[in-house]
Amino acid sequence: MKPHYTGLVGDVGGTNARFALVDAEGAIRNPRTFEAKAYGSLTEVLDEYLATTAGKRRPPRAVIAVAGPVVDGEIEFTNLEWTISEGDILAHFEFEAVKLINDFAAQALACPRLGESDLRRIGPDRGRGGWDCPVVVLGAGTGFGVAGLARSERGDVAIATEGGHAAFAPNDEVEVEIWRRLRREHGRVSIERLLSGAGLYDLYECLAAQAGQTPALPDQAAVMTEGLAGDPLARATLDRFCGILGAVAGDLALTFGARGGVYVSGGIAPRMAERLDASPFRARFEDKGGLSDYVRDIPTFLVTHPYAAIVGAARELEQMERL
Repeated sequence: MKPHYTGLVGDVGGTNARFALVDAEGAIRNPRTFEAKAYGSLTEVLDEYLATTAGKRRPPRAVIAVAGPVVDGEIEFTNLEWTISEGDILAHFEFEAVKLINDFAAQALACPRLGESDLRRIGPDRGRGGWDCPVVVLGAGTGFGVAGLARSERGDVAIATEGGHAAFAPNDEVEVEIWRRLRREHGRVSIERLLSGAGLYDLYECLAAQAGQTPALPDQAAVMTEGLAGDPLARATLDRFCGILGAVAGDLALTFGARGGVYVSGGIAPRMAERLDASPFRARFEDKGGLSDYVRDIPTFLVTHPYAAIVGAARELEQMERL
C-alpha cells in the first residue's frame, strides 16, 4: 500500500530545485533535485516532480522555501527569470494551502531539529544554548543569506532578513584596502560583495594586488581548490574569507541576541570545513570589544545536513496543519 502524503516541501534556489514529500508520521520521503535553469518556471519543474513521484496521490498542502524575499506571498527570483505566487501554485495544482517562505527562514526553523550528525562544531564546545534563546543562521553561496529564529513556549517564529546587504565593516588595514578597491569598482560595499562565490574571487584579486602579484587562478572554484591544496595566496584568501565570515557572524549574534547558537550554512563553508576550523573564524567571532565575553559563550556550528531548508519547510508544514 502506498503511503499517505500530508504535504509537499521544496527548496528552490538559483541553481537547484529540490522537492520531497512528507508522510503521515512527518518523515521526509522521495527527495529529488532538479537543475532549475533547465526549466521555464517553478510550475514546470514541480509538475514533473509530482507526476513522476506522487502520481495520483497528490498531497493537500505545500511549503516551498525560495531564495529571495517573499512579499505578499510572491517571489521574483534573483538568479532565475521566474516569478511565482502562492495563488499561482494554488490555482495550478489545486492544493488546499500553499506557503512560500524565504530559504534561510526555512533553515532557521530547521536548526533546532538538526542532530549531532547534521552539524560540525566550530570552536569550543558551548552546548547549544537554552531552548528558548534566539538562534541565527547565515551562509555564503551565490549570495549571502541571514535569518533569525525567535523561540518561546508558543512555538518558534522564523525571521527572514536581507542581512547580506548590510554594509561591510573592515577590521584592519588589509580589509580597509580591500574596501577601498571594491568601493572604487562597485560603489557601496555590502557583506555579500565579499561573502559570496564572486566575493571569494574578488578577495583573491585584492590580496594579489596588495602583494604585488598577478592573479594566476581563473575563478573562485580554482581559488577554493588551490587554497585547500596549499597555494599560499589562495590559502590566505580562504583564511581572510573565513575571518570576515566569523566577524560578520559575531555581529549578527549581537544583533539577534543569538545565545541559542549561530549556524553557518550555504554552499561555500561546508566545502572547506577543515580550513574553517583552522582559520581565524572563531577568534574574529569573539573579538567584540566590551561584549567579547557575551559572544564567547555562544556556540557556533557548520550545518552539514544536505537538505536543511527541506527540514525547515517540513516544520512549517507541521505548523500549518495545527492551525
